[in-house]
Amino acid sequence: MSKRILIVLTRHDDLGGVEKTGYYVPEAAHPWEIFRKAGHAVDVASVRGGEPPQDGFDPEDPAQVAFLASPDARDTACLADVDPARYDAVLYAGGHGTMWDFPGDPGVIRVGRAVYEQGGVVAAVCHGPAALVNLTLSDGSYLVAGKRVAAFTNEEEELRGVAHVVPFLLADELVDRGARHEPGPNWQAQVVVDDRLVTGQNPASAAPLAERVLELLAERRA
Repeated sequence: MSKRILIVLTRHDDLGGVEKTGYYVPEAAHPWEIFRKAGHAVDVASVRGGEPPQDGFDPEDPAQVAFLASPDARDTACLADVDPARYDAVLYAGGHGTMWDFPGDPGVIRVGRAVYEQGGVVAAVCHGPAALVNLTLSDGSYLVAGKRVAAFTNEEEELRGVAHVVPFLLADELVDRGARHEPGPNWQAQVVVDDRLVTGQNPASAAPLAERVLELLAERRA
């Protein structure tokens, strides 16, 4: 049975004054392609709607080219207007921009909480788990508390050269919220599934993360 999946993107474009940033295109494009090929409906939203800033685009990658050519990617829905009851899963794509606008955005928290509490799948990749930093459930507990997670590591942030620029170190912040961070080798795919929470460490994790989301959705067939 076809499901409906929401991909959420950042609208922040400034990496601490060092360079321009945004969402990392392959981290949205590859899952978008995988979900659609599996027969699911996919919508795209961002923190403020409209055309989100991009980072990491590879014009030689057909999936990325197709994603950017789609109307959803060019004119995203505003997350504040999204009805989470429509979705079986939500994926928070990465890119450094998420570190600034995901943690404090009410829509990010509202949609993630609703999807999870209605039995859906919450997924996040690379810096996308910034969405999980302040994502609390109705009882006030953090969604990540007591759960195993993957996210962009401190070492990868150092190697990227911006550990001193980002507002916080993502892995550390998740651990502070009670998560059990499970890092894999630098730049290699690392996906962790704990209940209906699926997290990936870096861009290489985006496609395998999408496949794990599909597995969980298949288990929820009605």
